[in-house]
Amino acid sequence: MKENILIIKYPDDVLLSLKESKEEFEEEARYLLALKLYELGKISSGKAAKIAGLSRVVFLMRLEKYKVSPFQMDLDKILEEAQGD
Repeated sequence: MKENILIIKYPDDVLLSLKESKEEFEEEARYLLALKLYELGKISSGKAAKIAGLSRVVFLMRLEKYKVSPFQMDLDKILEEAQGD
């Protein structure tokens, strides 16, 4: 499968502000991009995990830190399905 590369410029003082290394910041940025795409329902958890460079299980386990549900069904859909039973 062909892979693409995304380049994002950021100033060094971001690293100082966050007290993170370049590697830590870039790893977290990849995770947050994947997390948001997953949260918006644009990609699956498997694809999000690949973007983040993690296994699917680890990706899903980290969702709690950002208060994101691993269940990507909105409340209306859940209620609709519950009423159908």
